[in-house]
Amino acid sequence: MQWEIVIGLETHAQLQTQSKIFSGASTRFGAGPNTQACAVDLALPGVLPVLNRQAVEHAIRFGLAVGAKISPASIFARKNYFYPDLPKGYQISQMDLPVVVGGHLEILVGDQVKVVELTRAHMEEDAGKSVHEEGFLGPHGEASSGIDLNRAGTPLLEIVTEPVMRSAAEAVAYAKALHTLVMWLGVCDGNMQEGSFRCDANVSVRPVGQKEFGTRCEIKNLNSFRFLEEAIQYEVRRQIELIEDGGTVVQETRLYDPDRQETRSMRSKEDANDYRYFPDPDLLPVVIDDAWIADVRSKMPALPAQLREQWQSEFGLSAYDAQLLTQDRDTAKVFEELLAIVGKSLAKAAANLIAGEFASSLNRAGIATADAPLKAEHLAPLLTRVADGTISNKIAKDIFAILWEEAIAGKVISTVDQVIDAKGLKQISDSGELEAMIDKVLAANEKSVEEFRSGKEKAFNALVGQIMKASQGKANPGQVNELLRKKLS
Repeated sequence: MQWEIVIGLETHAQLQTQSKIFSGASTRFGAGPNTQACAVDLALPGVLPVLNRQAVEHAIRFGLAVGAKISPASIFARKNYFYPDLPKGYQISQMDLPVVVGGHLEILVGDQVKVVELTRAHMEEDAGKSVHEEGFLGPHGEASSGIDLNRAGTPLLEIVTEPVMRSAAEAVAYAKALHTLVMWLGVCDGNMQEGSFRCDANVSVRPVGQKEFGTRCEIKNLNSFRFLEEAIQYEVRRQIELIEDGGTVVQETRLYDPDRQETRSMRSKEDANDYRYFPDPDLLPVVIDDAWIADVRSKMPALPAQLREQWQSEFGLSAYDAQLLTQDRDTAKVFEELLAIVGKSLAKAAANLIAGEFASSLNRAGIATADAPLKAEHLAPLLTRVADGTISNKIAKDIFAILWEEAIAGKVISTVDQVIDAKGLKQISDSGELEAMIDKVLAANEKSVEEFRSGKEKAFNALVGQIMKASQGKANPGQVNELLRKKLS
């Protein structure tokens, strides 16, 4: 039987605010246990929540970016359940009237563009954290667990998709696109290791052609793109094997064990009715008028999708290059700064440099683009010197490597012209000098000459390679090709 995979994602993005969603306690990561939990977070008797305006503005900003409807009146509700790390016995969330309704996000899967429809994005507070670390002892030396309430009350935006993804690759592409967007907008720092961005994957399978959905299982708290892909792939295999062996998939919540690369049952999956949602009597409806929306819109940066479309149409960039250049605002900024120096005519060369040597060097060194030791002013002369014929693309790569090593070592970074002069890297463009080289190579490679004249184009490339070798890579490749063809004809 052929099976179709059905995937929907629920993503929790921690909103980038200095204080929590309903209290003035700090959201700073890494503080000692329970040092950032105030009376409101601890749910002490008589305390009242006060909504963080900045958190609402972040939610509005996200909604505008995905083309969603911003609810004119948004209501907070109590989601009732008991966990040791939930002091109130309920979580303040949103149910019937979320702040963001609908919307969509375009993703690139391979070379195909797919639109992922969003159901909603609602605001809520995070819970605390149960600590089950080995060696954690109670007051009498017994093995114990602890509760850290530092995260309790941290503002979250839960972004929910429709069940429209059909593979783990699509789910990862969506998660990466969403991660890029929330960081680009400045609404979330995107730090997956610290739990600022984490996904829950709802996965089910059904026979190809069947309209009804299969029974879904939710895989909780996936905090890396690799874990997301592995967890979905395992869960799909598990469900298919279970059904084909005559079993039945049970609706449940599961956890992913990355060490064993498998999901395992955590608890039976609850439905909305199990949480007994009702409007929180301590919080008034959030009224979002047109003036507030217009103010948020006026402060938004150009969006990645807008820049990709502009750069593809205006500069002829490929979809892949445009995607890479808009993977974060810092990379896009480097590209824009380069264009401001060298001009739009060298946009394709600038994109190739950033997507090539620059990106690979950052990856090897594990350095973020914002912390790159080489800036646009260091890179621009490489492009202009290639454009004016002073150096070849190959020599430009060698010079880039020299500048990079100087920057990494903390040395004074040479200029491109200084390296060209010091290393004698200026491209040979003198026709007489090049013709002399070509004649020597032709005389020493009579077999390749005969092969070319008999119709073997590879022989021409071999001769070009010999000429470039003889010139130590300094010969102008364009002139070499032109002069060689004349000689051979």
